[in-house]
Amino acid sequence: MTGGLLDGKRILVTGVATADSIAHATAERALALGAQVVMTALPRVYDRATELAAALDPSIEVLPLDLTDAPATEAAIVALRAAAGPLDGALHAVAFAPPEALAGEMCDARSDAVELAFRTSTWTFAAVARLLDALAAPGGASLVGLDFDADDRAWPVYNWMGVCKAALRSTGRYLARDLGPRRIRVNLVAAGPLHTRAAGGIPGFEQLLRAWDTTAPLPWSPTDPAPVADTVCFLLSDLARAITGEVIHVDGGFHAMATARADTSPG
Repeated sequence: MTGGLLDGKRILVTGVATADSIAHATAERALALGAQVVMTALPRVYDRATELAAALDPSIEVLPLDLTDAPATEAAIVALRAAAGPLDGALHAVAFAPPEALAGEMCDARSDAVELAFRTSTWTFAAVARLLDALAAPGGASLVGLDFDADDRAWPVYNWMGVCKAALRSTGRYLARDLGPRRIRVNLVAAGPLHTRAAGGIPGFEQLLRAWDTTAPLPWSPTDPAPVADTVCFLLSDLARAITGEVIHVDGGFHAMATARADTSPG
């Protein structure tokens, strides 16, 4: 799959830190589909992000940016306007939660840990929306965020991050409402479990993989982010020009299957 779909589009990819990430896979696929890519990375991983960007395409501009820092985001708008000009789309690929917000009992997590998880994983989606709104091309733009299917279920792990992801979906709907009149689309891609750096911080992550192995009707590879990147690129393209406020599942069909508790039986 090469050429055409994103020809002439400038796409911002946030959260690039490792080569196994969805953000990196999206940047790689967007380049192959004709886009000009601009990246942001946390200052502490900026050097690594610039190495990854150079390996993909030496022309990629990488800006250090902590999206939880509102003044830094405002400064990034100025820097991006000078570096890249108008943007046609952006990928929000930023999430983090301290270990105590991911495991144990919900009521045991300290409020500062929960606040950090929410600010990083949910509030920053609105920060990227603000950035894209300020820099959107005249014909509009597309914002895509990365989700996990935690809106209507409680997983054995994930805890407050599940709450943050449920809030992310609600945030997406409200952003779609606000930005639609300016022809900015807002959508989420709910991915199945992947072996990324973020996944490495989830206690009991192997439980999620076992659930996919036994339930998803399609084969699911936890080491292949390409199907997710493909869907992100579709949503960034003009083919998705009438889609907003949506959550698209790229999870091998897991979300559509009924599951039963191991300690119960039908009837």
